[in-house]
Amino acid sequence: MTPAPRTCESCGRRIEWRKKWERSWDEVRYCSTACRKRRVGPTDRALESAILDLLRRQRSGGTVDVADAVRVVAGPDTDAGALTEPARRAARRLVASGDVEIVQRGSVVDPSTARGPIRVRRAR
Repeated sequence: MTPAPRTCESCGRRIEWRKKWERSWDEVRYCSTACRKRRVGPTDRALESAILDLLRRQRSGGTVDVADAVRVVAGPDTDAGALTEPARRAARRLVASGDVEIVQRGSVVDPSTARGPIRVRRAR
């Protein structure tokens, strides 16, 4: 029997069990070497806070575009494009913690496989 999947602490994607991790599954925290090197920094936490703050301002059931959180954190003098993927990772981590859901075209989607523009809403 294989153990339940985990969530990467850096990118928020699902980590599937692998045979090579059989003895160390309890210590697995990251899905890849890139995520282990990247980890979660102050900008990542700021993006998470921005997403949650924008959701608090929404009416019940409202959604927020992750690009709005990028604009809040980046400010006028920063390249917002560089923060797009970190914002998506922040949204996936919030899904893993149970705070939000990722939505596309009004339907909740799997954060590990979502492609294209995403919106975020409070978890129901």
